[in-house]
Amino acid sequence: MFKFFRAASVAAVTFTLASAVIAADAGFAFGNTQSTALNATTISVDAAQISADQVQADLAKSGKVTATLADNGDIIFTPGIGESSNIDDNEAIAASSLSDLVRQQDTNESLSAEQRCLASAVYFESKGESLTGQLAVARVVMARAKSGRFPTTLCGVVFQKSQFSFVRGGDMPPISIGSAHWRNAVAISKIALDDRWASPVEGALYFHARHVSPGWRLTRLGSVDNHIFYR
Repeated sequence: MFKFFRAASVAAVTFTLASAVIAADAGFAFGNTQSTALNATTISVDAAQISADQVQADLAKSGKVTATLADNGDIIFTPGIGESSNIDDNEAIAASSLSDLVRQQDTNESLSAEQRCLASAVYFESKGESLTGQLAVARVVMARAKSGRFPTTLCGVVFQKSQFSFVRGGDMPPISIGSAHWRNAVAISKIALDDRWASPVEGALYFHARHVSPGWRLTRLGSVDNHIFYR
């Protein structure tokens, strides 16, 4: 969960889970299978790039966002310079519900580092939430990368210092990649990246548990399951 630094302060607020508000799809679309551990060492993160992104974030101009697919698999979001031209749009999959759409995703194919970073954030931040709640978390990570106020890659956002409590010392705990939780997280991350289902709190950059009152002077967008979302 997020640790958010307030102005003129280095004190981080750690967020935990709370009660649900918005009813959504059931939290599971896949059944459990034999588990295998995925460790953060399998995710390649360029610390120098993250640092450079943080320094340059305030220089980003307002406007539309360009998404560039780099040779190493990174999806680099550049604010203020136009539409995405390097990532093909995916045709929408007909589905009557988010859970149907999740079941249609191939979760066995190889993932890029960026996809693994996004899925890992969904897994650790919202694996106990509904599918809609998981999608909302995925879209927050993406919105941060596009905002010009955070690192411009998904891995950069996830591994940014003092932002997600599950990342400690530049590492994250092992993930049971054979579990239903992980398969759902992978499916949700793919749906989010392909813009195939809308989040009820689209554009949110921050969230916290409903029982926490950090006193943020931010615009509240709404709540999904155990989290309240802001921009």
